[in-house]
Amino acid sequence: MLYSLVEMNRVAMAPMRLMAKAGRAALASPLNPMGQTSYGKSLAAMADVFESATRYYGKPEWRVDSVRIKSITVPVTPMVAWRSPWCNLIHFRKDPDALAMTQRAGAAPLPRMLIVAPLSGHYATLLRGTVEGFLETHDVYITDWTDARMAPIWLGRFDLDDYIDHIRKVLTHLGGGVNVLAVCQPGPPVLAAISMMAEDEDPALPATMTFMGSPIDARLSPTVPNKLAEERPFEWFTENMIHTVPAPYPGVMRRVYPGFVQLASFMNMNWSRHVDAHWKFFNHLVDGDGEPASKHREFYDEYLSVLDLTEEFYLQTIQRVFQEHHLPRGIYKYRGERLVKPSEIRTVALMTVEGEKDDISGIGQTQAAHDLCTNIPKDMQMDYIQPGVGHYGVFNGSRFETEIAPRVTQFTRRFTNRTLEEAAAARKR
Repeated sequence: MLYSLVEMNRVAMAPMRLMAKAGRAALASPLNPMGQTSYGKSLAAMADVFESATRYYGKPEWRVDSVRIKSITVPVTPMVAWRSPWCNLIHFRKDPDALAMTQRAGAAPLPRMLIVAPLSGHYATLLRGTVEGFLETHDVYITDWTDARMAPIWLGRFDLDDYIDHIRKVLTHLGGGVNVLAVCQPGPPVLAAISMMAEDEDPALPATMTFMGSPIDARLSPTVPNKLAEERPFEWFTENMIHTVPAPYPGVMRRVYPGFVQLASFMNMNWSRHVDAHWKFFNHLVDGDGEPASKHREFYDEYLSVLDLTEEFYLQTIQRVFQEHHLPRGIYKYRGERLVKPSEIRTVALMTVEGEKDDISGIGQTQAAHDLCTNIPKDMQMDYIQPGVGHYGVFNGSRFETEIAPRVTQFTRRFTNRTLEEAAAARKR
């Protein structure tokens, strides 16, 4: 019922949005003298804020078309390298001729990086800045998860263990020696997938794994979302957070955790901050400050674009990760049968990154990976806490670009080179 009401409200607001857009266009016309007055500029700004706040935001484009490497502009083409009904693996393919101009003859190819995007309400494009932060130094891939409201019900279930399966399939497709970067939600399932690969002596085992702002152990430094998950009984989530996709979406009748519910939760956590941001946006529009207004649009165009999660994936995540803490307690069983053992990982280097002011995954939750991976040598482990940033700043923004990404790059390069040296030594033997 809630989903249908939201859709009905969106349709009912459409005429008002059209009126706002028409009014803004009229006031922007050079033939309209009112548009140059303070009153006219305020009206145009009000119309702009109203239209952007009530608009339907679809899936954003990647808008990653080039990267500068050694003063050379290298064209980049996002393309699907592997797909399933629930995930597209996007490869940011660099033009080989332009890339060759940036490399010495006989130089090793750029290390491969698999960015595992979160399936927690936003599209993978929220990590556009993360992708751009590593394009110069890595051959970058990213998981682009399917919006559950766009998945016909005949596709069947997609749960937390299916997510783990997808991580293994993607790593198998890429082959061994990849550098895995898990941002936020994927931490536990990615660690579970690599644990089982290590136990199986899978040749597709990655060279490194980096976890950023991930709830490996949500019991540590609990944040507001963590406390909500702990305080509410499991039945509360099944009764209040799960809704049915209405027509005309392809996923009609599928039971989901809607993205707009997740978005409302995040917005309410920092409501005053979002109100202040829109008030500043209004003033920038009135004053004609194009650059800050453009940055506001860019951020909120991405932030307000949300996807739905399947009922089973969301509820299993709540139960296993945030209520019962299966992985840190050593009781996570894949498919209810196979015990996941992070202690089996011995040859994959581990790095964790946290933000000092993270209000989603508190300090220590990501670091917990080091306590679980007891058989990784200490010289293959690294922990870093970024001062002055919150959750979003761990994987986006100026601090990420200048302080976090270079550290991760140094870490992955070190162990990618070690993997290549060991492979060369093995061939000689």
